[in-house]
This record gives sequence, C-alpha cells and structure tokens, in this order.
Amino acid sequence: MEPLVAAIDQGTSSTRFLVFNAKTAELICHHQVEINQSFPKEGWVEEDPREIMQSVYECMERTCEKLCQLNISVSNIKAVGVTNQRETTLVWDKETGEPLYNAIVWLDLRTQSTVERLINKAPGRNKNHLKTGLPISTYFSAVKLRWLLDNVDEIQEAMLDGRAMFGTVDSWIIWCLTGGRNGGVHCTDVSNASRTMLFNIHSMDWDPELCRYFDVPMEILPKVRSSSEIYGCMKSGSLAGVPISGCLGDQSAALVGQMSICCFLHFTFDCLIKIYCFVISPSVSYLSCDYQPVMSEHGLLTTVAYKMGKDEPACYALEGSVAIAGAVVRWLKDNMGIVQSSSEIEKLAAAAGSSYGCYFVPAFSGLYAPYWEPSARGIICGLTQFTNRNHLAFAALEAVCFQTREILDAMNQDSGVPLTQLQVDGGMTSNRLLMQLQADILCMPVVRPTMSETTALGAAMAAGAAEGVQVWTLSPDQLPHVTSEKYEPQINSDAETGFKLLGWTVGLKQFLQLFE
Repeated sequence: MEPLVAAIDQGTSSTRFLVFNAKTAELICHHQVEINQSFPKEGWVEEDPREIMQSVYECMERTCEKLCQLNISVSNIKAVGVTNQRETTLVWDKETGEPLYNAIVWLDLRTQSTVERLINKAPGRNKNHLKTGLPISTYFSAVKLRWLLDNVDEIQEAMLDGRAMFGTVDSWIIWCLTGGRNGGVHCTDVSNASRTMLFNIHSMDWDPELCRYFDVPMEILPKVRSSSEIYGCMKSGSLAGVPISGCLGDQSAALVGQMSICCFLHFTFDCLIKIYCFVISPSVSYLSCDYQPVMSEHGLLTTVAYKMGKDEPACYALEGSVAIAGAVVRWLKDNMGIVQSSSEIEKLAAAAGSSYGCYFVPAFSGLYAPYWEPSARGIICGLTQFTNRNHLAFAALEAVCFQTREILDAMNQDSGVPLTQLQVDGGMTSNRLLMQLQADILCMPVVRPTMSETTALGAAMAAGAAEGVQVWTLSPDQLPHVTSEKYEPQINSDAETGFKLLGWTVGLKQFLQLFE
C-alpha cells in the first residue's frame, strides 16, 4: 500500500478526519461530525472546546474503522496535518486540561466596544497596524482574548496563578493530542499566528509592543512554528505514535491544496499573482500569494499564507474575507423556512432565473473586506408584490457573487495585474448555478477542481512533506494532477453585468450611510 497521510479539518460547523494517498492525492476515506454553536446573546457566537475535541477523537476512530473495513492497515498513516477555523479564540488551564470558557468564534461581535476603545487609544485613531497587516476589528483573536481577560473571573485567576494558556483551535487540538496536561505541545503555525493581531508579519514572531498595546502577557502565547514540521506525536488511540507535522489555517490550507505551481516556486509578485476563491461556508476568502508582504490600499488584508519548513521562506498573501456566504443558505432554511434543505436553493433560484431587482446584503455579522463596518446589519431591498421565495433564493446566491466581485476589484487595484480566472473550492461550489453566476458577474472563467476536499488536502500535503516524514513531495513536477471543471461567462455584454453590479453597489452604499 502507498503511504497515507491524514488531515484533521476542524471547521466552524463540523469536524472531519480524512485520509489521502500520498502519491496520488486520492481521498481514501473520511468521517464527519457536526459541531453545535451557541448564541448566548445577540451577536455572540460560541462553541464548546470539549465538544470540538470529542468530535476530533470520534472522527479519527471512525475513519480508522473504515480503513480496516477496506482491509487497509492504520499503520500506513505516516503523518497527520491539522487545518482549522481561524481567529476562533480559546483559553484553557494547563494544569487541569480544562477550557476556562467557551471558544469565541471568529464571527462573534461582542468585542465592538473593545475595538472602539482600542482604536481611540491608537495614534491618530488609526485602526490599521502595519506590523500585523490587519485592521483592528472584532474579526481577529487579540480583541477576543482581551474580552476574555477582562470579563471571565476564572481566566483572571488562572492568569495570576500562571495556569492560563491561549490558543486558536489548532493550538488546542495539537496540545490535547500530544498529551494535554501531561506534556502537550503548546504551539501554532505562522498562518494562524498572523490572524491574532499579536504577530509581527515582518519579524515572524510575537511582537512585544503589540502585546503591550492589547495588554496580553506573552507567557500565555503558543510557540510559533512553521506550517510543515513535526510538532509532536499522538499520545493515545489508534494513531498513537503518529507524528503531527502539518498545521495551516483553513484558507491557507485550501491555497496549498489547489496545488498551483505558484505556491511552491519563488517568482516576483507580478509573475505569480493569481486569486484563490474559497467559497467555504460560512466564509469566503480570496488570497493571492507572494514572498514579500504587499500592504493593501483598498480594504484587503496582508497575511502569512504559509511557511513550508523551518528553514523555508514565508509566503505572504493579500486576502479579502466575507463574513457570511454559505450561512445565507442556512439562514433561509433555519430562520425563514424558505428552503427545506441547503441543496434546494439551487432549484428555487433556477426556477426564478433572476432576482428581478431584489438585492440581499447578508451583513449578519457586519461587513468585512473591503468595508470593515462591524455595525452593519443585513438587509433585503427592491421587494415588490411580484417577489417570491424563488427570487430571494436567487438574490442570496447573487450576494455571494457580488461580494466576490468587490474583493477581486480591490485585488486588481492593489496588484495592478489583470486576473484571468478564479479557482474555487469548498462546499458551495457544488452549486452549479452559483458557479455560473460567479463567472457571469466576474466576466471571467471560474475553475472548480473535481476533488473538492482541497482544504484537508493542503493540510495533508504540509504534513507529508515535513522533514522527518517526507512521503509527499511539493516539487511542481511531481505534484499529482487534479482534474477540474471550468465555467465560462455566458453573459454577452459587459453592460448587463455592469447594470447588475451597479444596482448592488448603489444599494450597498446607501445602506452603509445608515451606519455612519
């Protein structure tokens, strides 16, 4: 049997464990467990860290059982990678191994007053920190950690006693799997660290000045490692002794999983600019990578995409994130009862064929790039007596496409390089109507790999390529070929696309004026 590499894919709504053939990138088997979210107050979003870890253990054991049913030995798994929902923030007790509060999820809005206070004390009330590449926003981990330190007595006590440990979801998983309170490894990788607002993307380490600014003690932070190296070994279960050797935030993992040659070769920014659109429920992220940080002037983020080994250079990315994409479909299903299942939205939207002037701005958690307006809220406008649920379904899909167009327009302005196509992955890409709408609104081809698990694949690639494992090569001439499907624009005139986009843009700008 060819060597196998596994990946833990811990997302906002579910956890999965997937096993890949290291020579062909073929998905052998996997298991998935849904994760519950709680909403204690309006704008608050939490998850139970214990449930997250239990889902990881369950997925691992069930997948190992499936391997045995296929007559494949678990011993063929040579390494495990971790990819995770980014920015979600946890604090736990290193002596008991117990979380001291629920995980605060990335789209949580409770820190708005904290953000305003921090901006007010910034020089010139400038919310942009060039050391981090990020604006001060509720999106990132430092403000969530600041809220926990200010508001949770158990965390304050643990801090005074030297028992508190901070981490994003990757740190929590790796610490637990490598022994927890009995010698667990407390680390993170550069892609996750760069989303905390405590990490200097130039020095590639935690920044003392930023930690003082947020009043965060540096001793509670995990050690920053590369995205591809052995962090430690599994301490229990069917995979005991297997090294954990890859770690990437979900969007960075998807970037690696796309296996573009630009991920692994050193070119100038002008040569390699390409956009990766990860339509991953409930977020959308667009990255273009380079080996030098490029600071955006049009509302995008500068972030660390990955660092493929201790001695390898870091690859930086320009990124635009949209808070709500796939969550629009869940909202139509769970809150409004307009659809009975997520797959039904494509059928309803196709029946309408158009939104007929109806526009949907799904700012449930504010607006991210390029606006960065946390106080914005969702709106549906352009309703008439003719409007029905089919038109709302179509408008929901168009909303994803319009937000994508705004991000790519900003990317074009920052890079100065015209884009020729968009590569996509994630759950929503199975919606063929959405993919065609996206191609039409962008006026460029949209390319979808037939193997949709590129996020988990990227984590597996990083793990398998790590020094000491080396069962997966990232050499461009040896990467396995993954077939894809291309959607070409079908709108005949730019005027038609421009008219649609104008309606969205005018409506959105009028809407934003309400929050000024």
